[in-house]
Amino acid sequence: MLDRPHLFIDGQWLAPQSGEYFEVFDPSDASLLAKVAAAGRTDVDLAVSAARRAFDEGSWPRLSGHERAGVLRRIADGIRARQDELAVLEVRDNGKPLPEAQWDIADAAGCFDFYADLAARLDDDERPIALGDKRFRASVVRQPVGVAAAVIPWNYPLLMAAWKVAPALAAGCAMVLKPSELTPLSALELATIVNAAGLPPGVLNVLPGLGSEAGAALVEHPGIDKIAFTGSVPTGSRIMQAAAREVKNISLELGGKSPFIVFADSDIEAAVEWIMFGIFWNQGQVCSATSRALVERSLYPALLQRLSDEAQKIRIGNGLEAGVLLGPLVSAGQHVKVSTAITQGIADGARLICGGKRPAEQDQGWFMQPTVFADVPLDCALWREEIFGPVVSVNPFDTEAEALQLANDSEFGLAAAVMSRDLQRCERVAQALQAGIVWINCSQPTFSELPWGGVKRSGIGRELGEWGLDNYLETKQITRYESSEAWGWYLQ
Repeated sequence: MLDRPHLFIDGQWLAPQSGEYFEVFDPSDASLLAKVAAAGRTDVDLAVSAARRAFDEGSWPRLSGHERAGVLRRIADGIRARQDELAVLEVRDNGKPLPEAQWDIADAAGCFDFYADLAARLDDDERPIALGDKRFRASVVRQPVGVAAAVIPWNYPLLMAAWKVAPALAAGCAMVLKPSELTPLSALELATIVNAAGLPPGVLNVLPGLGSEAGAALVEHPGIDKIAFTGSVPTGSRIMQAAAREVKNISLELGGKSPFIVFADSDIEAAVEWIMFGIFWNQGQVCSATSRALVERSLYPALLQRLSDEAQKIRIGNGLEAGVLLGPLVSAGQHVKVSTAITQGIADGARLICGGKRPAEQDQGWFMQPTVFADVPLDCALWREEIFGPVVSVNPFDTEAEALQLANDSEFGLAAAVMSRDLQRCERVAQALQAGIVWINCSQPTFSELPWGGVKRSGIGRELGEWGLDNYLETKQITRYESSEAWGWYLQ
C-alpha cells in the first residue's frame, strides 16, 4: 500500500485537522492502493488563507511574466524527469493502459511549457487604446483574477490538474486544487514537483478529500475569487448555484454525448479505427467521447460488421500489461453505472451487437467489454445520456440534413466529428454542428494550443490555448487626463 497521508498547504505537508482518511483502490483488482488524508472545512480554511496571503501579500503575482515562466518550465522538467514513475502511478490509480498514461504525463509537462511561453508574453501585454478625445490617454491591462479553486475529475488526473494549474500560475494567481477522491495520487506528486521547482509557499495548495465535504467547502468559500471545475453536469450545476450567491468568476467543463457522422464515401477501415478510438480510448471515460455514431445507410451494415469484429479483438487487462488497450473502469460505482446503462439499453429495444459484459477472464477489478449497440431508439437513455464507459450507439441516416438534425438533437454540445472524402462537405457540416470542438476525419486529438470547451449543458468558458489563460485574468482599463486645461464642469 502506498503512503500518501497528508495535505499540501502553504508549502508544507500537514495531517488533516479532522484526522479523517479515505481509501483509494487499484481498479484492476480492487486491492487497497493507499490511504489518503481527507480534507475537511478547517483544512479548506487553512488552504484558502494560505493562498490569500500568497496572492495578497506574496511575490508571485508581482513577479514578471518571465520570472513566473522560469518556474513553470522547472515544473515541466520535474514532471518529465519522473514521467515513467508518474505514468505507473496513474495506471494503478486510474486503470488506463500504460501507453495512454505515458502520453498523459508528457502532455501535462507540455502544458506547463506552453503556459510558460504565454506567461512571458504578459510582460508586453499592456495595450494602448486610441480615443476620440485627445485630452485622454488610455490603456488596457490584464491582471490575475486572484485565488482560484480548481476541482478536477478522475479520468485524466495529472493532465486535468495541469490544464488548470499551469494557466493559473502563468497568470499570477494562487490556487487550491481539489483532486477526485478516486484518483488523488498524482496531484499530490505534483505538489512535490512544484515545491522543488521553487514555487512560493501558498501559491499552490493540494487538498485531497471527498467532493461532498472538501469540494463543497472550497467552492463556497468567501476567500475564493474564481472556480474552475471539470466533471458532471449535476455537480457543475450545484457549483454554479453556489458561485451565483457571491457572483464568483466560474468556468465549467461538463458532460457530453458527442456525435460522429460518417458519410458513405469514407474509408471504412479509417472510420472503424476512429470510432473505436473515439469511444474505447481511456475506457470511454472521456467527456468528449464520440459515443453516438451516425453512419450513412449504404455503409451502415458493412461498418457495423467491421466495428463488431475489431472491437472484439481489443485486448482487455491490467494497464501495466504489454499490449492492453482497454483497462478497467475507475471504480466499482462506475462499473455499476455502465452495467446499468447497458441493461437499460437492451430493455429499451437497442440491438446489442457485441460486448456488454464483464470479460470472462477478468474476475477481479472493474472491467467491461467494449460494447456496440445498433438501431438505438432516439428517445432512450442510451442515446441521450452520458454513460462514461466503453459503449457506443450506432444509428443510420439518409441525408446530410438528417445527420445534422440527429447530431444536434442533444442537450450537450462539447464535441463532434465528421468523416468524408468530400472536404467541402466536412467543412460545411463542421460549421453546422452545435459543439465547441469539431474534428474532421478523426476523433479526440487534443492540443494545448487550441481552445477546449462546449456549448449548451456541456459548460461555460474555454480551457487550453490563450483562452485558458484568459480564464485566470481580469481586464482593466487605465485612463489618464493629460490636458493642462481645467475640466470646466462648474468653473464657468
